[in-house]
Amino acid sequence: MTTRDTMELKEDGIRSHYETALGLLTGFDHAPRIATAIAPVVEAERSPGIGARPRFRSTIPGMAARSTARPGGVRLIERIEGLGDGLVTPQQATALGALRRALAIALAMGDTFAQGTALAELKRANLEARLPEVRRADFSALLAAEALVVLHSFANALAFLLAPHLGEVVVEIGTVEEVLTDNAPLALQGALWELDQDIAAHGQDDARLIATLAAFAEALMTRVAARAESAPATAPFAASSWRVEADGLTLAGFTPARVAKGAALTMQFKKPTEVIGNHIAKYQAMRLAKMLMAYDFTRKLNPFAELGGFIFTFMGDGKPGTGKTTLIQMMAGLLNDYCTVAGYPFRYQNFSIDQIDSYQGKSGQNAKAFITHIIDPAAIAFGTIDDIDQIAGKRGDRQSSAGQQEVTAVFMEAFAGANTVVRGNCTFGMFSNFPENVDDALRQRAGARFLVDGPQSREDYIDILSLLLGRNHQIPLGDHDLFAAQEIKRAVAASFDRHARPQEDGLVKVFERVTADVGPLDTIAKLGGYLKAIQMADDRFTGRAIKNITDAVKVRAMDFELPDIWMEQPDLFLFQPYDQKLAMIRELMTPITVDMVVQEINRYADSEFRYADKSDEVAIDGMVRDMGRAEEAKRRYLAGRG
Repeated sequence: MTTRDTMELKEDGIRSHYETALGLLTGFDHAPRIATAIAPVVEAERSPGIGARPRFRSTIPGMAARSTARPGGVRLIERIEGLGDGLVTPQQATALGALRRALAIALAMGDTFAQGTALAELKRANLEARLPEVRRADFSALLAAEALVVLHSFANALAFLLAPHLGEVVVEIGTVEEVLTDNAPLALQGALWELDQDIAAHGQDDARLIATLAAFAEALMTRVAARAESAPATAPFAASSWRVEADGLTLAGFTPARVAKGAALTMQFKKPTEVIGNHIAKYQAMRLAKMLMAYDFTRKLNPFAELGGFIFTFMGDGKPGTGKTTLIQMMAGLLNDYCTVAGYPFRYQNFSIDQIDSYQGKSGQNAKAFITHIIDPAAIAFGTIDDIDQIAGKRGDRQSSAGQQEVTAVFMEAFAGANTVVRGNCTFGMFSNFPENVDDALRQRAGARFLVDGPQSREDYIDILSLLLGRNHQIPLGDHDLFAAQEIKRAVAASFDRHARPQEDGLVKVFERVTADVGPLDTIAKLGGYLKAIQMADDRFTGRAIKNITDAVKVRAMDFELPDIWMEQPDLFLFQPYDQKLAMIRELMTPITVDMVVQEINRYADSEFRYADKSDEVAIDGMVRDMGRAEEAKRRYLAGRG
């Protein structure tokens, strides 16, 4: 995206339109020309904040009372205030304030557009009946352009102003139909008429009111931007940007303003240097954070997702205290910093055990709301499910509650269901100390595996001791290069090399048997034979496992880190058009090698064998304890009888 010279949209100009905006909200008549009415009109006799009352009946014999309500009446203030019990709620006041402010901004933007083009002069000529016939076509084209500019500015400002007030409620309103381009006033009336219809249909309470307004704004922006592509007269607006300083809003052509979409995070972020050990997990998390930033808000797609190297779901497992929480804090911190620089919205949310509810269906609803919040294509998002073995129950496990079973079903459908769409704007991390207790099918929906094994080497333990002691001491460091072992490229290369051979005993036997029969695994046929041998040893190693492995290999083919300067200076990469970003990423890709494939097969299969071995050992230990208890009970029983 080219650098824009941002101009100021004067506050005085905006406030001068407050009265007009309030008039539009108070009431006007509109007969729909494209859309079809689905909701009844608001009765004119109903005053703001006052409940409906019986219609007046004349006391004069022979005179019938006449209603002042008109068939096309649009009274948004009454519509919104009528949702409550007679008193205006804070959310309703917020909605009305945002609507008035957005309308005033849109009208001021329309004035600015007219002054910057020939439209202002043509309007004056038309009012004075001196518009030349040869200019009528230009006049009509500029009026239509002004209508599109005003509509998009209204929707853009409304979405921006309401973003901090959005909850987890989501409303689907479909396509906005009443988009009129005769002139700006008629365009706003058509849009507000349809908004009134949507509020009547979907805005049953305050949460759904705000969600309806936001959904309408997003849908209107999408529709208007599409119309503007075939309207050349909108070019001056599309190529410029204006700043509304009081709101922190930038109207950059037909590009949605997204900065206010994400809620501020209060978590304690960690820097990569504060994550000791866990080299592969840290490396992949750092790369994934930058991958997410490549998401294109206009195309609603990430080039990495198109190229097949994007991690939509991953599983992080390890013993307690090995750094899973620190890894989450590091990745969330990186994303928060990158999004702050780029002006992108960022969302982080953790789904925890307290969202498992005793009421039937509520746990599933909570899980669905969590998924919907994270996958919203209007934001960069990171969702985590910590201790997933406690949250999502194994199917068929009698110890799992109905709520846990509901959550498992929702996550399975969301992560790899028939309707799953991976846009590349979000990722989900599942973390567990006991991944063997996670449902097999759900665990296999994790496209990548992050082994979070904490500090391993002597250098790691020195580094973590120094880090945690802080600076309030005078203890000498000694013969050690502090944090040199955490140098990411060197540490990751060594970690990947270790997976040239399997680590788990069960997989080692399979690997040695296959390589003894066929030699080095250097062809696709030999690699396929190795995969089949693994499947014969563990029948849970299915086609989904092969897909996860190939996805991991594709990620390795993108074994590069997007330059830090691309995150620091968004114009270099983040603000480039989608096709340009795709081309820039292709230039950095490396060919897939045999070593990559072998290492990723071993990494994934090691994790499956590790889970299976743990699961079997836990089950055996439990049976041994039960047998021991039975024997001891029998001994005590016989001793008591004697």
